[in-house]
Amino acid sequence: MYLFTAKAQRTQKDDIQSMVNSQPGHENSFEKKVRIFSRDYLKCCVYISAANDPKNEFSKKLYSKLISSSMLLEDFLDYHGAKNNKDWYFYRELSAAVRHLSLGANFQKHLTNRLAFYDLAEFSDFKKEGEVTLDFLTKTLIKMAPVILAEARSHAIVIPQDRFVTDDFPSITTRDLLRYDIDDQDKDSQKKSIVKIASDFLNITKDFDQLKFYDPYDYEDILALVPDKVNEVEIRRHEMLLHNLQSSFDTYVIHGGFLYGNRKLKQLRGFFSVVFHLLQMVGRLLHFYERHLHEAGYKNTYKVIQDKLSSLVNPATLLDRTINYGLFYACHFLTTGQELAREILNENIERAKIKVGIPQKLGFHARPSLLVAKIVQHYGGKVELCINDDRFDASSVLDIQWAGGKIQKEQLKEVVFEGDARTLKDIETLAGVNYGEDTMGKGVPLPVELKYLM
Repeated sequence: MYLFTAKAQRTQKDDIQSMVNSQPGHENSFEKKVRIFSRDYLKCCVYISAANDPKNEFSKKLYSKLISSSMLLEDFLDYHGAKNNKDWYFYRELSAAVRHLSLGANFQKHLTNRLAFYDLAEFSDFKKEGEVTLDFLTKTLIKMAPVILAEARSHAIVIPQDRFVTDDFPSITTRDLLRYDIDDQDKDSQKKSIVKIASDFLNITKDFDQLKFYDPYDYEDILALVPDKVNEVEIRRHEMLLHNLQSSFDTYVIHGGFLYGNRKLKQLRGFFSVVFHLLQMVGRLLHFYERHLHEAGYKNTYKVIQDKLSSLVNPATLLDRTINYGLFYACHFLTTGQELAREILNENIERAKIKVGIPQKLGFHARPSLLVAKIVQHYGGKVELCINDDRFDASSVLDIQWAGGKIQKEQLKEVVFEGDARTLKDIETLAGVNYGEDTMGKGVPLPVELKYLM
């Protein structure tokens, strides 16, 4: 088996080498092309190494150039095996660092530019912390630039003589805004989409509960958190959910602007948009930390390069900005947006009333009460259990059990639920299987429509 595997690996290596050698002008092609693919990247490094006013000179256009040029160079080096070559590995890792730090900075710059449009209450601390984060990222890129230029020279890569100037990277913002002349008011036909988006937002906030914290973590606590509990994969999953939410909103609810129209809806979009962009930044910085600074590998070359990168990109500060700024405020804005989401949800849900039987023979004890409450919580709309003039919150297990005592006392056989029609449909389904248990109180399989309760 080993001989077969080794032979297969040699064959694959020979095939790759043959493919490379078959390219026109193979002789010295790497040395020639690495200069080509380094050109704009190094021009950016020359420009930022001489930056006098990073706050104004680092624009989204500059970040875009850093991202695209470093990505092209990284792809080129990866194709030629730089990750497995001790001479070129550091140059490759520097290009990866520039790409991910520039991506993180670009997302933060976007947040800074758009902050006034999000209509968030009390964001002064958030703005200040964002400025600290962007300052760290830009100063780190400036610190890396001379090292990158020196590494290029060590490979006999000529530093471009023509230079970028400030006018090459203007800011995206101006003092002018185009006239708002397209009506973008919400219509009744959009209510289904509004209800779904508000419900999805509330479900995402519940999913985020495990990550909530109220005071900054110190470095040792962050190291215990990353990457075991908080990592790129987990953050990217939530990022995609928020991206889908924003896309659905822009497609089915409000297509344009932030300044006019239904303010509540645009405030809600502000909440999940700011969280989405924070998670974009957090995801990129976690990727860089996990892939390039955290346990780089057992080979000495990898560890040496990891130490070099750590001297340029302070891991403690990187993680502090990632967790104590990015993740903290993502949790904060998800939490503070819940009340608005519930308000919007209850203004737009279709309301209904159903009459169903009570659980046989044990009434609303723990299991059926919990299942009903979980259904209500899943959809997020207001639902009440009604007994004559008394109303009980059907999202609360304690309220349902309190109602159960009244039901038993009055020897009722049926009860009424009022509220969100989507929720009532599932409660009716649950009641059809005696609330998920037999007459002895043992659990029974639930219908497929209620699989989210399992």
